[in-house]
Amino acid sequence: MMKKKDYYNILGVSKTSSEEEIKKAYRKLAIRYHPDKNPGNKIAEEKFKEAAEAYEVLSSPEKRNLYDQFGNEGLGGINDSQRDSGYSHEGDIFGDFFGSAFSSFSFTEGRSFKGSDLRIRMKLSLEEISRGVEKKVKVKRMKKAKGVRFKTCIHCNGNGKISNIKNTVIGKFKRMITCKTCNGSGKMVDNIPPGADRQGMIHEEELVTITIPPGVTEGIHLKLSGKGNEGYHFEGAPGDLIVIIEEIPHEIFKRDGVNIHYNLYITIPEAILGTDKEVPSLNEKVRISIEGGTDSGKIISIKGKGIRNIETHHYGDLLVHIKVWTPKNLNKELKQIFEKIKHDENFKPKPYDRVKD
Repeated sequence: MMKKKDYYNILGVSKTSSEEEIKKAYRKLAIRYHPDKNPGNKIAEEKFKEAAEAYEVLSSPEKRNLYDQFGNEGLGGINDSQRDSGYSHEGDIFGDFFGSAFSSFSFTEGRSFKGSDLRIRMKLSLEEISRGVEKKVKVKRMKKAKGVRFKTCIHCNGNGKISNIKNTVIGKFKRMITCKTCNGSGKMVDNIPPGADRQGMIHEEELVTITIPPGVTEGIHLKLSGKGNEGYHFEGAPGDLIVIIEEIPHEIFKRDGVNIHYNLYITIPEAILGTDKEVPSLNEKVRISIEGGTDSGKIISIKGKGIRNIETHHYGDLLVHIKVWTPKNLNKELKQIFEKIKHDENFKPKPYDRVKD
């Protein structure tokens, strides 16, 4: 699996860094690894490109917000047309930073024709999370319309890029930028089928089957490759469908990682004399024994009756919290009984004895 880039780490800044701090950090790296300063040095060239890519994301409030929330996957929702290049800002940055020492240079850029990702939120009950579940959902995807045809782009002659030269007080800046007409594909739509947009795309609803493994957690992202939007081009893979899990609060259970908590209320006589009780779990009922003299607040752990760990596949526990129920209204007969025993030595609290036990 390819390691995801950490743009903050690349620039050597933190998530709380200001725009000015990010700009200064990029300037420092750009000067150090600039191609004109390191001719033929592939490592420096890669670091220069990495820094430019990181700056492009972190210098844009919109892209930075997406990156902070969803990481690298969050940037998949940005259309390729919004990503002119890893060097889309060099005209301003290099003009400000480098002066006449770098008065003439050029850049080229790569393009990806992959379609954009789609994101949906899926609410799951604790029972569904416990056992895993298969869901079918309707998803509206952008697809190429049937009958759409392409021809060579007349603006870039099929190259996908056009040359752009900018004159500044410190010299000429030349770069190869993406052709806006064909979005870098070198092809443009030759005919538009009925109902399609100007890029030959239509919205089409599709029933997608999503398999949810046992043990997912709130906020986890599941990816279905190839179930996002198709690209606007005659080639290139479709984007992905990102499923964001939301957990529905349970009526009687409380989740704590792979463990689940349950409050069991018993009567005062049951706490004194002991009893057997049947308690629910996520999949079946479990019978437990409560010893005589059990205090309110005692926790009984039932191994393996919790939720499966999505990574290790081991199951957590069901933690039963004993709560002794104290009645508020007693009849005359019961009050007399408790009046007789309330001064009994056995009913006097001895917490330190319990601590010793």
